Amino acid sequence: MAEYIAKVADERGHVQENVHLANSAEELRQRFAQSGHFVYWVKPKGIAGKAGVSKRVKLEPFLIFNQQFLTLIRAGLPILSSVDLLAKRQKAAGLRAQLEDVAVRVRTGQSLSEAFESQGGFPVIYTTSLQAGERSGNLEEVLTRYLSFQRIALTFRKKLIASLFYPVLLVIMVTALFIFLISFVVPRFAALYDQIGTKLPAITVFMLALGKNSQEYMPYLLVGAAALAYGIFRWSRTDGGANSIDSMRIAMPIFGGIWVKYQVALFARTLSTLLSGGLPLVPSLETAARSIGSRRLSQAVLKCVGSVREGKGLATSLNSTKIFPELSIEMIEVGEATGALPGMLNSVAEFFEEDVQTALTAALSLIEPAILIVMGGVVVTIMIALYLPIFSLGAAGVVQH
Repeated sequence: MAEYIAKVADERGHVQENVHLANSAEELRQRFAQSGHFVYWVKPKGIAGKAGVSKRVKLEPFLIFNQQFLTLIRAGLPILSSVDLLAKRQKAAGLRAQLEDVAVRVRTGQSLSEAFESQGGFPVIYTTSLQAGERSGNLEEVLTRYLSFQRIALTFRKKLIASLFYPVLLVIMVTALFIFLISFVVPRFAALYDQIGTKLPAITVFMLALGKNSQEYMPYLLVGAAALAYGIFRWSRTDGGANSIDSMRIAMPIFGGIWVKYQVALFARTLSTLLSGGLPLVPSLETAARSIGSRRLSQAVLKCVGSVREGKGLATSLNSTKIFPELSIEMIEVGEATGALPGMLNSVAEFFEEDVQTALTAALSLIEPAILIVMGGVVVTIMIALYLPIFSLGAAGVVQH
């Protein structure tokens, strides 16, 4: 027997990570599943400490590897020879080390899915899909479905990032412009007005004081901001912090609904891919839950696993969570009734992906002008505050003349 590290959650959602003895990762996973636990991952002890092994792989080179892997399998090359060949040709050092370790494990008798799962950096849906392909004897079809799923997901993710790029750039520009004006331009005017010695308007006095304080305290503010950001990052890595952040994200106006729809689309497409690959509903739900970025939706799906295992319908179980949109519940219910659940889940994913894209475009079309207005307001306010005394001096000179 070997030692494995398992991260599991009980029926109440309490997460534990401990070392256990088992003959294989799959045996330990089944042991926890039978006792009603939700399994996040299982991997051999010691893998997490190896440099470059537990690092999460980048999606694009990983997809290229799988496309080449699928081509070699279709050409009739054995699995071990295919992995060995692609590991030698892999340019990314981290992925190459992981593939070499996979080849060693397969050579010593581990299944392909167990060898990939032991690395700790590959997507859960990938290792589960490989497991389904090994059980059904149709690894080629499973890999084809996985590649199709990831291509669609990657394309959609790129569209979202492209939509967010311009607003983020505007926010950075506003922040940089404000810092430049306050820390560089304002102090120059402060020196000028000190020489003149005239009485200044209240807005100018406030702006000059802000500029002076920013120069004195800016290093401390930057250090404080960096410390706060690091503290939030560390807090977000804890279960309580991740749950709180996800709750705040969902509660956001406009963007909270978009986030939920995006996660529902990801869940539906993942579940559809796993069911189409021949995996039973309960293991597919467990894997889909681990693939969702939202903690609340993941825990909601986790609660559904128990009721589905007891014989309740998927739509009924999801509806009881009060988180999933009603339309998704209705479409899943139709899919269950007609026996076409994988196809209907795929339709749910397509609908909500399009809905997310439309809602995000509409929201950003309102936010971008607002950012420009704020940027213009900041610049105008600072310029008025700085030049108002000069205009006053000029007006007074004209009157005296």
